[in-house]
Amino acid sequence: MIKSILLSVTLVAASASLAIAHDNEALLHAPAGEPYVQVSDVLPLPAFLPGLGTLFVAPDTLPAGPFLAYDHDGKLSATVYMTPLDDLQNGTSYDDLIIGSHEVSSVDIYYNAGHPGVDKPHAHVVLYHDAEAKKRLAK
Repeated sequence: MIKSILLSVTLVAASASLAIAHDNEALLHAPAGEPYVQVSDVLPLPAFLPGLGTLFVAPDTLPAGPFLAYDHDGKLSATVYMTPLDDLQNGTSYDDLIIGSHEVSSVDIYYNAGHPGVDKPHAHVVLYHDAEAKKRLAK
């Protein structure tokens, strides 16, 4: 009986990890599928933002995101979170945020005074997915 339960748990865990890997694979190249929309299609922003790339976001995850950042070739290069400072100061937590890729080579955190889509002052938390990602998103 215990062996059957352990086998069932193992199979469920393996299936879940395969589903996560599949979902993760689907995000590695632009355009990101539903529920993501290209930010420049819904806000007055350029299609490619130097430093961030071409951004996609699921609208129901705003303001934090994740924003999936793609380079000029459509390769997922970073996952970006935009967390309003006053929300953080007032105790808001952003828990269990998803990431575009499980590989993260470096992280930048910096202040932004606000822009279309996230008008309030906020922090950008940028997870770069490979060593060359920051350079590819720069221009």
